[in-house]
Amino acid sequence: MKMEVLRRSSVFAAEVMEVFDRTPTDKELVSQAKVLCRDFIHSRLIRAGIGWNKPEQSTPVPGGKLAEVSNILLRLGDELEYIRPNLYRNVARQLNISLHSETVVTDAFLAVATQIFTSGITWGKVVSLYAVAAGLAVDCVRHAQPAMVHTIVDCLGEFVRKTLVTWMKRRGGWTQLAQRRGRNEMMKRRAGQMYIPLVWLSQLPQCKDSFFSNGEHFS
Repeated sequence: MKMEVLRRSSVFAAEVMEVFDRTPTDKELVSQAKVLCRDFIHSRLIRAGIGWNKPEQSTPVPGGKLAEVSNILLRLGDELEYIRPNLYRNVARQLNISLHSETVVTDAFLAVATQIFTSGITWGKVVSLYAVAAGLAVDCVRHAQPAMVHTIVDCLGEFVRKTLVTWMKRRGGWTQLAQRRGRNEMMKRRAGQMYIPLVWLSQLPQCKDSFFSNGEHFS
């Protein structure tokens, strides 16, 4: 059984890696987005001292392009969370939602995701989306709802399919995030574009009070 799991994992990883050598399809971009989301969430759970069994097939190949993208996404997430350390923590409490309902969690996440990209798409906002997903996932596991992690990953994948895929394809997919030019641009604009997504809390009625009580104001 273990050998079969490892075989399937290797086959899956090889298929994911192959698409980086050509223009990825919509389905492949969504698949990669979910792999990256699982890895991002897993990293944040480890940092929070919480255990979670991440599916083996989602593990990026060491030294591969997907692993490079994952590492950069995590590093940019660190930068974003450093700028506003409290915004991406206790997300469920800020949104004032119950974590026992899959519908509530998915609706809240999609509302936040939609608001983040209301004024356009940037890589900074993509990183913000992953930080929100990870923050919400950490809350779910802490409140004994680990199954919700998979729900959040699927929800992010569906949002990518409906909203981000066309934009990503025009830019060559996830590999642009791994390019030096893309990294430098992100770092130079972290005080600009990376702040834009932070208005998401003010747009959700259930959390307006907590948002403004924290003194956050964005133009």
